[in-house]
Amino acid sequence: MLNPYLLRKELLSVAKKLLKKGFQLDIALISEMENKRKKLQIKTENLQYQHKLLSNLFKQSKMLKENNENLKNKIVQSNQDLDILKNEFNLLKEKIYNFSISIPNIPSSDVPEGTGSHNNKEIKYWGEKKKYNFLVRDHVEIGKKLNQIDWKSAVKISGSKFVVIKGNIALLHRALSQFMLDFHTTQHGYLETHVPYLVNYDALYGTGQLPKFSDDLFHVNSLDKKKYILIPTAEVPLTNLFRNEILDEKYLPIMLTAYTPCFRSEAYSYGRDSKGLIRLHQFDKVELVQIVQPELSMQTLEILTNHAEKILQLLELPYRKVLLCGGEMGFSAAKTYDLEVWFPSQNRYREISSCSNMGDFQARRMQTRYRKQSEKKHDFVHTLNGSGLAIGRTLAAILENYQQEDGRVKIPKILQTKYMQDIKFIN
Repeated sequence: MLNPYLLRKELLSVAKKLLKKGFQLDIALISEMENKRKKLQIKTENLQYQHKLLSNLFKQSKMLKENNENLKNKIVQSNQDLDILKNEFNLLKEKIYNFSISIPNIPSSDVPEGTGSHNNKEIKYWGEKKKYNFLVRDHVEIGKKLNQIDWKSAVKISGSKFVVIKGNIALLHRALSQFMLDFHTTQHGYLETHVPYLVNYDALYGTGQLPKFSDDLFHVNSLDKKKYILIPTAEVPLTNLFRNEILDEKYLPIMLTAYTPCFRSEAYSYGRDSKGLIRLHQFDKVELVQIVQPELSMQTLEILTNHAEKILQLLELPYRKVLLCGGEMGFSAAKTYDLEVWFPSQNRYREISSCSNMGDFQARRMQTRYRKQSEKKHDFVHTLNGSGLAIGRTLAAILENYQQEDGRVKIPKILQTKYMQDIKFIN
């Protein structure tokens, strides 16, 4: 959530910046609630002061053995008035809080204006697109021809937007996750972490998925009446490991990675990517999370994004890096880079990784601070996360970019010996 100070002292500036995300901040409502809060606070403080005076007079009268019945009645009435004011004040604070948690993060000043993907800023291109002297197939057709991607069985046992993968394509799926984890832990310095796939409401509130995006999640009611939610990304459990914690600065940055399944209802994606591995209810991903000091977060975003890029480079998959415009960014993000891999069947780049700096937005919701060594005070950390990478989309990109005229699929060289049991082609 946003720093409350900004909403009190820089309201017009905040409202203007949020327009970049297409968010209309209700300035009149905030001003009304804030004015009421100030008046109630002053009224409460005055009444508390008067109550204290009456209490002192009552103590004196008791010591002097004077008749204090009138004072006693005034104190009783004062207590009742205070209770009414405190209740009204608490209800108003709750209303302000509920409103404030619906406000998205403020975009960074260098985030482009605009509401659609055509407003995103292209940062760079990497790799050469392969030229084919045969009719290019998409990954769905390739998987069917190889009889190793089974959509019918998935529909039979689960429904649409699920998939069954078999044989060497399943081996490739597993190889990708192992390769990514190995590289991020040994070359980039992340700590591999195994996390629960079911989390509570507090965890999803902390990273910003709740309450606004409840419909995008799979909710689970257990037999003991406890409510859980399947994780939409490992960002949720990884980042929430530090909820309600005060971290020692000497242990920053914290760098974590996890391989998990991810579950998304895709409530608002009807008709989009209705076939293939691009948009599923269940998919796998290697996630990268960093927790750093505020002054290092923008620099860290560049580093984290480079870590994800390195995987694409080693797999020799052409991609581009784009800086998202305000309207394309997520609720909690201050700045986001998307990495988009080339899909020859679609003749276009498709997102395969999204790397974001959340600033202190999530840290405020989670109450995650760090203890500054130099100043002996606490401050909110900055959190960052990114896909390093989405396994299904990487698999689909390999099937398409490495397809051969005879129907086989070549295995990227980096995977062949160590991860694919010396298999060079899938057929």
